[in-house]
Amino acid sequence: MACNAATCESGCYRDASGEVGEKEQQKRRPVTGNNGDTPGANSSESFGNRICVKCKLNETITASGAGGGGLRGDGERFCADCFRSNLYGKFRFSVSSNAMISPSDNVLVAFSGGPSSRVALHFVSEMQDKAQKNFEASRDRALPVFGVGVAFVDERSISPVPGHEFDKAIEEMKLIVSNLAPPLKQFHVVPTESVYSLEPANGREQLKKLIDAVSDTTGKEDLLEHFRMLALQKTALENGYTKIVLATCTSRIACHVLEATVKGQGYSLAADIQYVDARWEIPVVLPLRDCFAHEMSLLCCLDSLKTVELFNGLRTGINGLVSSFVKLLQEENPSRESTIVRTAGKLTPFHFNRIPEDNEYNGHTASQRRQKKYNIKTDNLIPQESFCPICNSPVKISDLTNLTHSEDVQTSMDLTGSCCSSCQFQILPGELSAMDYFHSLLPDPIIARAKDASSVHQSRLREQIEDCLLSDTEDGT
Repeated sequence: MACNAATCESGCYRDASGEVGEKEQQKRRPVTGNNGDTPGANSSESFGNRICVKCKLNETITASGAGGGGLRGDGERFCADCFRSNLYGKFRFSVSSNAMISPSDNVLVAFSGGPSSRVALHFVSEMQDKAQKNFEASRDRALPVFGVGVAFVDERSISPVPGHEFDKAIEEMKLIVSNLAPPLKQFHVVPTESVYSLEPANGREQLKKLIDAVSDTTGKEDLLEHFRMLALQKTALENGYTKIVLATCTSRIACHVLEATVKGQGYSLAADIQYVDARWEIPVVLPLRDCFAHEMSLLCCLDSLKTVELFNGLRTGINGLVSSFVKLLQEENPSRESTIVRTAGKLTPFHFNRIPEDNEYNGHTASQRRQKKYNIKTDNLIPQESFCPICNSPVKISDLTNLTHSEDVQTSMDLTGSCCSSCQFQILPGELSAMDYFHSLLPDPIIARAKDASSVHQSRLREQIEDCLLSDTEDGT
């Protein structure tokens, strides 16, 4: 008997009168062998579960044998075509509804070679290709086509991976980028030590000393992650890029939510999990925020998107424990990652979690819709934020109680007082005698942010006690 429910996704077919036609019944009828068993499936498996829940015409990825064996989740629900369109649709919706990429932009895609960054590069290139075709087909050609560059952060100076493997991986990445749809994308190899304004050899030595000065395993990993962003920011600034695209997905954000909670970064957590992060000089966007890691791996398998797996080491410390824990949760319940991200998403974003409104092509209407939805403040009365000089996380001004009030902040005590609690406990040395040495190893961008944090703190202190200060014209007697 046919199902009459309008929202039924069981794979049944109905004509206008609600009855199943003979032709559709034949499509639904499983093919059986001589012994009555269904080939390639358990006898208890219904054919309806092998039909795509979206188009209700094609077999699912699992049933068709595409993408390899052992697929779960989307592989059991969608056919290959519907899976592709669904994943690209989530990417495209994130880009358009958050005004991530405008026609006048020049975006830099961070590419590590893994499945997530490979899909991000593929989708950005596909969107650029469509924009290029629309530009060529239009008569007035009013809107330009945004530019795309690709950057790989080369960490050979502090990685146990042999240098020749880095060289091989870089050549493979260059080939991947060169095979993308035109126009040609520039490929940047960015050494981690480029954050120092020194000669490469001196920069590598300085970086190694700094990493060795951090005793905590989790602190080492976090510091390297901060350095990757600094290196990308420097490359983007030097080459005229206006946005940085990261391939951070739901799975990674779910881990970050728990990691930040354990490390005591609850105040700054909302800043890191939004679609847009404009606290940096070059705004950072996350177009794959609503996608899962297994979806990216599946798409790479379906479309034969070549990946370059260079780093196979497991994460350690708090980050490693949290990653293992989230993986276990996901195996028990496939919706755990999305539940974690949705729960954290209820936090109020910071004012910098939006694209600055200084670009005529920045999708002003879409940006306003999201600001209203998430209650992001846009007025000019927003107080200036104070940021941790190491990780650039927003810091409560009340937590900056150890700052000295000198005009020059080239001291270890100033750095300690301006850092967030996570960096203080996991990155900065515990002994005060080692702080001066640690401070001498830091790159200029971190020192500059420490100066800014001190300046903001001093100006706010002056505002608080302004009523108690004597003016220059008043007599102090």
